[in-house]
Amino acid sequence: MTELDLRDEICRVGASLFARGYVHATAGNISVRLPDGGYLITPTDACLGTLDPARLAKVDEDGVQTSGDRASKTLTLHRRIYGADALARCVIHTHSTHLVAVSLGQGLGSEDPACDDLLPPITPYFVMKVGHVPLIPYHRPGDPVVGERVARRIAQMQSAGTPIRAVMLDRLGPNVWHRSPAEASAVLEELEETARLWLLTRAAPLSPDQIAELREQFGAAW
Repeated sequence: MTELDLRDEICRVGASLFARGYVHATAGNISVRLPDGGYLITPTDACLGTLDPARLAKVDEDGVQTSGDRASKTLTLHRRIYGADALARCVIHTHSTHLVAVSLGQGLGSEDPACDDLLPPITPYFVMKVGHVPLIPYHRPGDPVVGERVARRIAQMQSAGTPIRAVMLDRLGPNVWHRSPAEASAVLEELEETARLWLLTRAAPLSPDQIAELREQFGAAW
């Protein structure tokens, strides 16, 4: 996509997420990595339901803003995600209701990478389309320490052969990433739906044999 295409796509995805209740008020943000370097990101305190393509913040590869309204305070975190995962081309952050509710019930995020999953593998499409979602311990919104924690967790999961495309910030919301805004949005939707199902049912997880079959048949990274 060209930069103009990406500007329109950010606004389309933002409006869709807002209309369906995945974001509210001025919570949440979307960014993309541009083909020729640099990034576009939604402005600080912008409503994702009423974004203007021309007013999106544009920053260079060093994070210096070059045009548009003032960039979201989560820019540092987004840039750390892009730096940690070369395949990431779009990052979406929301305060999705059911995901935040799950994190409130979990208490503090674990410091142990072996036991910090937000959700158990209760559906095949969660395993296939989302994968592991580490719960990152609480820090204030915009705290640069979060970027370091997330980048470190991405690297750990890549080294383990189970790359991730989402993390959950305790009490704040998910950050998801993928190759395009549409694909990142699809991951977010599957993740939020899994959280809703978990809160409704507390269902037993898939068995190790069932997960192994998903790995073999669909290449699930679990």
